[in-house]
Amino acid sequence: MQGYQWLRASALAMLATGAAFVAAPAQAQGSLVMYCGVQEEWCRAMSTTFEKETGIKVAMTRKSAGEIYAQLKAESANPRGDIWWGGTGDPHLQAAEEGLTQEYESAANKDMQDWSLAQWRAAQKRTIGIYAGALGFGFNTQQIKQKGLAEPKCWADLLDAKLKDDVQVADPNSSGTAYNMLATIVQLMGEDKGFDYLKALHKNISQYTKSGAAPAKAASLGETAVGIVFIHDAVVFAVQGDPIKAVAPCEGTGYEIGSMSIIKGARNLDNAKKFYDWALTPAAQALAAPAKSYQVPSNKNAVVPPQAPKMSEMKLINYDFVKYGSSAERTRLLTKWDKEVKPLPK
Repeated sequence: MQGYQWLRASALAMLATGAAFVAAPAQAQGSLVMYCGVQEEWCRAMSTTFEKETGIKVAMTRKSAGEIYAQLKAESANPRGDIWWGGTGDPHLQAAEEGLTQEYESAANKDMQDWSLAQWRAAQKRTIGIYAGALGFGFNTQQIKQKGLAEPKCWADLLDAKLKDDVQVADPNSSGTAYNMLATIVQLMGEDKGFDYLKALHKNISQYTKSGAAPAKAASLGETAVGIVFIHDAVVFAVQGDPIKAVAPCEGTGYEIGSMSIIKGARNLDNAKKFYDWALTPAAQALAAPAKSYQVPSNKNAVVPPQAPKMSEMKLINYDFVKYGSSAERTRLLTKWDKEVKPLPK
């Protein structure tokens, strides 16, 4: 896994463990129903390019990863989708565990990074890593200066009383990004201290958004001082010249392995497999950067966008994807957050 030592420990740990509308079903031979968990522009680039190159008509729906997981669960008796592409890996792993997705081995596996294949093995061949990105936050430099604050560098800095009602993060029930943050804090600080931190942070949260990337946009527009997001989502706005700065927290942070799964019971299974194989190619993964998505691609031969955050330079935790992607642990943590954090007064 040349150049990405930041993922080797988790990959080995996983190997050791081993373990806003509904798209209408497309039944024609040349059709594919795609549930997409990344930003709209990247979703459209993937769907339109695949359609152009193969002639297979794609019906694409964009939702957050948690929402797509919930949709798969609701549709399990009568699946409407064929391929779930993108979004954090935790809900993909939960879907795999619950039998909502199916096994598949692509000929492209030989070209995948170790962390991508670790995800595939952990899911019993039911999901595979397609990109990676680190968790952090983006802050509006103008607002931080106006508040008389030093630039925040750590998770602890987000508890400053001057940031009351001026921090945004998504709801972990709908957002894979926010669930990754919940699981990261628990792993970084321990569960008791982690939940104490989340309760303290709650006092400064102005809004729990539906989309994981939305807080980055809000920070770029000055609607909030800080947005907790995957760092590449903040980089998007920094690259275009907005007053936003991306941070990898000093205490350490987690990361995602964005994933892809074939939906069990897919009506257009052959086309789902064609998309799966195609999406793992360097050419398909190169569509990310022009769509302003700067994650690290999973194909060893794909070009890493120059704007991509340097994950090798960050203090990353040994994120336990198997444990925190399991149905029992995800459900337990989300239930605890719903009960102990979200309803708290400010």
